[in-house]
Amino acid sequence: MTRQLHLGLFLLNTGHHAASWRDPATAPAPAKPFADILRVAQTAERGLFDVVFLADSAATPDSSRTLLARTDRATFLEPSTTAAALAVSTTHIGIVITQNTTYDQPYHVARRVLSLDHLSGGRVGCNLVTGVSESEARNFNHPGMPPHSDRYARAAEFADVVRGLWNSWDADAFPVDRNSGVYLDVEKMRYLDHTGPHFQVRGPLNVARSPQDMPVMVQAGGSAPGRELAARTADMVYAVQGSIERGREFYTDLKGRMPAYGRAPDSLKIMPGLLAVTAPTRAEAEDKYDRLQDRVDPELGLAFLQGLLGPDIDLRAYDFDQPLPENLTTNFGTSQLALLQDATRDGNMTLRQLTRFAAGARGHLFACGSPADIVDLMEERFATGAADGFNLMPATIPEGVDDFVALVVPELQRRGLMRRAYTTSTLRGHLGLTY
Repeated sequence: MTRQLHLGLFLLNTGHHAASWRDPATAPAPAKPFADILRVAQTAERGLFDVVFLADSAATPDSSRTLLARTDRATFLEPSTTAAALAVSTTHIGIVITQNTTYDQPYHVARRVLSLDHLSGGRVGCNLVTGVSESEARNFNHPGMPPHSDRYARAAEFADVVRGLWNSWDADAFPVDRNSGVYLDVEKMRYLDHTGPHFQVRGPLNVARSPQDMPVMVQAGGSAPGRELAARTADMVYAVQGSIERGREFYTDLKGRMPAYGRAPDSLKIMPGLLAVTAPTRAEAEDKYDRLQDRVDPELGLAFLQGLLGPDIDLRAYDFDQPLPENLTTNFGTSQLALLQDATRDGNMTLRQLTRFAAGARGHLFACGSPADIVDLMEERFATGAADGFNLMPATIPEGVDDFVALVVPELQRRGLMRRAYTTSTLRGHLGLTY
């Protein structure tokens, strides 16, 4: 069978562009009505996407009053609650929820995710992330964000505990035999008995084994510790890759780490974020994106870029008519910093120009054009070892999703790059993964 790419939809309020809420086609609201969320998820399901991706933030980003005042990023619905509603309102599309390893407990996460997996019939995945902001830290009894290395050490142990708890029961542990009176075969139940630097967890988990054998584990770290953790435990990686060269390097490096853990490279799907703006013609698409960019005032662009880099880097200390300096370091999004520096070099951008760029794709892969233009870019990366698929980041929601499904999906299908019907009922099945 010809290899086909995978598609995820990254839902985010009114869209991923910083000025999305100002677009007349969006419907800004402090708490998005579920009917609106469902409509977009059902559009993605009609477009045969593998998964809808629910991000999260455990804090209101108070590092910039400009960012708070001029974007719709101050509020997020808690993802597992939204996922529960989507689980019983959709039939095929997978649902990935984001869970925080720095501030949560692995038993809670394992139980929450596996319960959702049962409610959906085996369509749920878990995106494990570490804390990324001081605002989050101060909501969870921390004076500040723990160092990068400490966050990843905890995340690695967290992932092991979650997977161990999901493995508490054999698939046939519950014979439910009325004649013999045996409901549970206790020999097929496992205590985890985990004792480590961060967690002591006895188990077993009091939720039966997953309908898809094991929920899909997703990660997004681009640093060396993040790559190592993904190579060992992840089924899917949400990658942040701008240039094709960086995409190929990341893909080759991550897949190359997997044999050391006894894993085949194809057992992990690498799916970069893609902000795609499309219309029937390239000129129409560019006009649509230009209108969004014109709604980004300079102070918002600066605040957005500052928010991506974190408070370790004071952008006002640099010349706005020069490129972003090469020698910067941060305790926050290390991969984000590298990608923004790449964008500066590749686009020969000054810091002033970078603020407008960051308000759009935020360093992710960006495509603007006709359906053929979009698919050309996707196909090149898919065919040359830079991606197994893509997580669509619509600039505006719902219009960006509607356009992609109506225009880009048929072109992907015409080229044989995408399915024409669902052939499985679980997320693991959609991704072609076994456990």
